Amino acid sequence: MENKSNRKSRRDFLKLTAIGTAAASLAPLSGSFAMNAEEHSDVLPSVVSPQPPKEKRKSAMGLSCEPIETVRIAVIGVGMRGSDAVRRLLQVEGVKILALCDPVLQLVKESNKTITDAGLPAAAEYTGDTDWQKVCERNDIDLVYSCTPWYLHTPIAVYAMKCGKHIATEVPAAMTLDECWQLVNTAEETQRHCMMLENCCYDFFEMATLNMARNDVFGEILHAEGAYIHDLRWLKFAEENKGGYYHQWRLEYSRKHNGSLYPTHGLGPIAQIMGINRGDRFDYLTSMSTKQAGMSLYAAAKYGAGSPEALQEYKLGDMNTTLIHTVKGHTLMIQHDTTSPRPYNRIHLISGTKGMAVKYPEQNIALEPSAHEFLKKEDFDALMQKYEHPLSKQIGEKARKVGGHGGMDFIMDYRLIYCLRKGLPLDQDVYDAAAWSSIVQLSEISVNKKSRSIEVPDFTRGAWVNAQPWPIVTIE
Repeated sequence: MENKSNRKSRRDFLKLTAIGTAAASLAPLSGSFAMNAEEHSDVLPSVVSPQPPKEKRKSAMGLSCEPIETVRIAVIGVGMRGSDAVRRLLQVEGVKILALCDPVLQLVKESNKTITDAGLPAAAEYTGDTDWQKVCERNDIDLVYSCTPWYLHTPIAVYAMKCGKHIATEVPAAMTLDECWQLVNTAEETQRHCMMLENCCYDFFEMATLNMARNDVFGEILHAEGAYIHDLRWLKFAEENKGGYYHQWRLEYSRKHNGSLYPTHGLGPIAQIMGINRGDRFDYLTSMSTKQAGMSLYAAAKYGAGSPEALQEYKLGDMNTTLIHTVKGHTLMIQHDTTSPRPYNRIHLISGTKGMAVKYPEQNIALEPSAHEFLKKEDFDALMQKYEHPLSKQIGEKARKVGGHGGMDFIMDYRLIYCLRKGLPLDQDVYDAAAWSSIVQLSEISVNKKSRSIEVPDFTRGAWVNAQPWPIVTIE
């Protein structure tokens, strides 16, 4: 039952963010974008990169919260990502899924069947457009696990934290700088965890190269590259009842925005390796996109050259390349391409003063004194075995069996629940969510300003200077 405090919290939240019931609902995208390309095309960088508020705030850096013996979870959004999250979370010790929320009743029923088929009590079901608010207000939920369209990630995360819940949200965690600051401000105010579910940080090669970097195998990491190159045209145009996105929301972003709309799969792992927000931080970026061609060609082939789909304007350039410079003089290159007919690729390249590593199209490592060629297979295998990440060693076999992008999704879920149960800081915190997600709008601003350099805000408010990278942890 909703108490007076929660009712006041909801009213204050809706008034503060001005999203209102309609904009906050799981409804079509009209009017739901916080700021589109036309609206911010003439805004100066100093305006869109707000300075931290003057009032003193308690940092959420290294945030530890009370241990939770059994983590009671509500999953909001049980479509493509959420339904599989339900399946995986049931394989994690110390978890109870108590609530499921999605505007599509059939999806809620299917995920509830997954729960009951496992011999567990059915979860409470919510299917109203704004029922996610009711879910956040429940008194028996510890963690809200959000797998909704992008435009709802921040509203749900902020409201969940204001209701005293920890939040784990799909990527990106925010689509605008204003939303990034909302996440940071709310996490600091409430002292609740806010984790972006960047699963690629928990892939096996990424974790191994993180371990190598921490052990100085590559020397000082001067440059790194990541990407999200994945032809999604078939999925963007797919109808909702045929496996497509809810109300084709991702197609709407391709129509209205340009830049690096989905940067974190490639960015997250290399940002962790380079100690971003923990000893270094993003300073400024520059971004450019090719023209748009692939969406129109696909639409013409699928619907006909004279169809509305083929004649529609799509602002998202086929390939976006964003370069980020850090305060310590290191660089990162991030690419985004969901349009071109080419194999999947996240690149994951690390280049240091002692050698380098790259994942795609094949995993390879080159080290001094013979870094002009890759290691031979036996030497590569020995190095990978020596620096296999503890998480991979301890739960990698189970992760591969449970699945979720080869097991990395399960490792991410397992590690999240483990930290909550032990009262430990999370591997990814709200500052990572904000910094990595800020690339979405910052890249679009740079593209629209002929690749002008754009400052990246310091979301940590200076805490990055003394913060240290999390240690390579083990689990019991």
